[in-house]
Amino acid sequence: MALDVRMLTVGPVQENCFLFKRPDADTLLVVDPGDELPRILQAIESMEATVEAILLTHTHFDHVGAVAPLARETGAPVYCPELEVQVLANINDYMRFPGFGPFEDYEADHTVAGGETLSLAGLDIDVVFTPGHSPGHVTFVVPDELAMFSGDVLFQQSVGRTDLPGGDWPTLRASIQTLLDTYPDETRVHPGHMGVTTLGAERATNPFLQG
Repeated sequence: MALDVRMLTVGPVQENCFLFKRPDADTLLVVDPGDELPRILQAIESMEATVEAILLTHTHFDHVGAVAPLARETGAPVYCPELEVQVLANINDYMRFPGFGPFEDYEADHTVAGGETLSLAGLDIDVVFTPGHSPGHVTFVVPDELAMFSGDVLFQQSVGRTDLPGGDWPTLRASIQTLLDTYPDETRVHPGHMGVTTLGAERATNPFLQG
């Protein structure tokens, strides 16, 4: 079974929001709805499924800008990294870039810390604690389907920035190494920015992971 995955690149900083489900399922999951609620709702309708949950890798504004209205429209619960629930609940207090927002606050319905396995939409999903880009960042992995939703940890030929509050390069590098050590090279990486890649491709060619 291959997952049905849709990628929507949304907002002014070109963030990737993902919708995914089993091909035969009538429920789906949304990862990091950052902006452009109408496009996300249209994609949900086109997949002929309802939203079972909204999963957040982290709470930077470009990944959570549409969380509150999407949760309201769909009734779906929001899973947020536990170290970042206060950011989601007070998002405009954490805005460090002029010209963006304002955004709507949201009180997380559930928290994740890493180490959990979520059973949602007929799928078992590993939650991996991957700090370094942000303090509470998590990565969601569907191991049976070799699918990873890496947020802003690992990109195609790049990695997440570490110059924002709570960022740290040695911590990020260790988080990426955990993913490389835990999952097969064939795992498809669906990142928060840029294109889809694989763990193997990044292990072999990503300049930030060499040496």
